[in-house]
Amino acid sequence: MADKIVKTDEEWKAMLTPEQYELTRKKGTEPPFTGRYHNFKGKGTYHCVACGNPLFSSEAKYDSGTGWPSFYAPVSADSIETALDTSEGMLRTEVKCKRCGAHLGHVFKDGPPPTGLRYCMNSGALKFTFKVPK
Repeated sequence: MADKIVKTDEEWKAMLTPEQYELTRKKGTEPPFTGRYHNFKGKGTYHCVACGNPLFSSEAKYDSGTGWPSFYAPVSADSIETALDTSEGMLRTEVKCKRCGAHLGHVFKDGPPPTGLRYCMNSGALKFTFKVPK
């Protein structure tokens, strides 16, 4: 992972769309089944929309039926970090980009093998790059 990125709110607002800013900096959640990646089948890597940090591989993506892109593991333990989230009257585990602190979504313990985890992400917090064939 590259060095941590720290910016002011004004700097984030200038570089992100209003939706991306709401999701990544204000811990928003997009409505289910509305994000561009919830049913996307491309092969490649999902990156943080705010800083480009690689987060999830399409190989770890699966259909959780929740309406958000879901993964059973990140590309690396160094790509994300988690924090306790008690907002909305719930007890959840927030997933953030380890490089820039962007809110990505939440992780739950009801996913498939091999990890049993469901990383439920906001499409608007992600940017996809296709895998280049060899």
